[in-house]
Amino acid sequence: MVFVLVIGDCHIPHRSSAIPKAFLEKLGPGKIQHILCTGNLVSKDTYDYLKTLASDVHVVAGDFDEEPYPEEKQVTIGDFKIGLCHGHKIIPWGDHDALALTRRKMDVDVLITGHTHQFDAWEADGCFYLNPGSATGAFSPVTADVTPSFALMDIQGSKIRTFIYTLVGGESNVKKHVFEKSA
Repeated sequence: MVFVLVIGDCHIPHRSSAIPKAFLEKLGPGKIQHILCTGNLVSKDTYDYLKTLASDVHVVAGDFDEEPYPEEKQVTIGDFKIGLCHGHKIIPWGDHDALALTRRKMDVDVLITGHTHQFDAWEADGCFYLNPGSATGAFSPVTADVTPSFALMDIQGSKIRTFIYTLVGGESNVKKHVFEKSA
């Protein structure tokens, strides 16, 4: 089992003060092997926190980051080529067709993006798309209804089990999505 934390759009300290305590209780050093972050951590302190959870942390630049992260990144974890980008330059924001075009250009099996602050996961053309939403529930100009969320992927062979954590009414909820790569 390889556990991958997928997180982004924290906007700490500008739009939110911290990752919710209910989420922090789910995360801890030694449980996660990789972290993929869609950007907008904003401060280096949030990056430093992520480094306490896993040594392999990949971050791409959001439109408010203070650190000079790359615009996009490709990583291979297990049998999967994973593309990572914030998404603010993919117009219209969150549009499935525009994201599919980006995935094809990056030539990846999985595309992870952010920016909309809304969780989204779907499959198309034998590939998996994931937007972890905003881990803090930070304000978004796209929608007034932001639910704090992040994802934890369990990668085993040709299968990704994605656990989606949301915070509703102070309670942490989890749902599961399974994607299997065709041979």
